[in-house]
Amino acid sequence: MTSHSRRDFIATSTLAAGALAFGAHAASAADAKRFPIIGFTKPFQKLSYDETADVVAQVGWEGIELPLRAKGQIEPERVEEELPKLHEALKKRGLSLSLVTTDIVNLSTPHAEKVLRTAKALGCTRYRLGFHRYTADASPIAQLNEIKPALRDLAAMNKEIGMQGGIQNHSGAGYVGCAVWDIYELVRDLDPKALGVCFDIGHATLEGGTSWPVEARLMEPWFTCSFVKDFAWVKDEKKGFIPKWGPLGEGAVRREYFAWLKKSSYTGPISAHVEYLEGWGPEQFAAVKKDCETLKSWLA
Repeated sequence: MTSHSRRDFIATSTLAAGALAFGAHAASAADAKRFPIIGFTKPFQKLSYDETADVVAQVGWEGIELPLRAKGQIEPERVEEELPKLHEALKKRGLSLSLVTTDIVNLSTPHAEKVLRTAKALGCTRYRLGFHRYTADASPIAQLNEIKPALRDLAAMNKEIGMQGGIQNHSGAGYVGCAVWDIYELVRDLDPKALGVCFDIGHATLEGGTSWPVEARLMEPWFTCSFVKDFAWVKDEKKGFIPKWGPLGEGAVRREYFAWLKKSSYTGPISAHVEYLEGWGPEQFAAVKKDCETLKSWLA
């Protein structure tokens, strides 16, 4: 190779390497913008608003999912007075109020409209509904049909206010949403921009095992948020095998879900749920931060 061609080769290789690096960086930045990682503040909901915002910033979350319900970080009847204070604490640190978790199941839920309008006024456009539960002495289909009219009315109010509600799929035979398909039955005729699903891959894996890809594809058009937690099956002497929540990456939840998520049409937040903590202190903070780092690595 001549010195001239060698210089051309080196220059071309350098430009190509730079382009690849820039492309990888751009893709990573795009994914970060597409999937803001937020966190459910339930484990430390007794902290002050400023302390909460400090923890969120130090963990590495970009915003929060707030328990705005009975016995939550903010009680629904106090939303107009308290939510702006928390919002201001987050705003000072460049953090967002991304989603509020509520007890709302229909228009008659106390303070429902006040909660949603206050959240919307502060820039939060997503919320999680409260739970419906099955009774053992009635047909599941009949019970779902009884719930549908209330959800249609709620979806209409959501559209008028500019909010998007989400039903969480939750493990446990008593929960409407345990099978995921029942949520589809409830929302299939509703506008996804008004009412959808907070798809929880932890609960979906617990209930469905390896069927989560089918359920995720089924519900994809209705994704309001993606909830992340992990669990493992452990042997109990009296109950047999039972699920135990634990650190992300050490249980049954597959990282393939996140590869699928990146190929999906969903562009909203991913909320980290840390269900295995008792109390709050340095050890618990370290666990939450580690989960955040694991999640970020899976999305990289």
